Amino acid sequence: MKKNNLKPALLEALEQSLGIVTPACKEVGIGRDTFYRWYKEDDVFKALVDDINNITLDFVENQLLRKIKDGSERSILFYMRYKGKKRGYTDSVDITTDGEKLNNIKVIFIDGNKSDTSPEKDA
Repeated sequence: MKKNNLKPALLEALEQSLGIVTPACKEVGIGRDTFYRWYKEDDVFKALVDDINNITLDFVENQLLRKIKDGSERSILFYMRYKGKKRGYTDSVDITTDGEKLNNIKVIFIDGNKSDTSPEKDA
């Protein structure tokens, strides 16, 4: 295949692979290094690749929402874990300090009916 036709062929292969680079490169017969060099150096190519990735993300999000409509508890919990953080659906805690140093952090460990405020609980 002529060099001038490789980028369009790669973009087509990338679309078929839902944005996954390795199979797209194999389909066209180029290395991943070439893909990433083109991505870094060619703004038009980069924009087209980014568009393919956004279309793939839309497709996957649509599939997730279909599962949610079907009542998939696992899909509902996944969605709420990431989209419902502000409403408390998370298993992590975000601490922001606006650049200020944190001093005197108190950690409370709860074990059954006992609570221990010592960080060396297991020591």
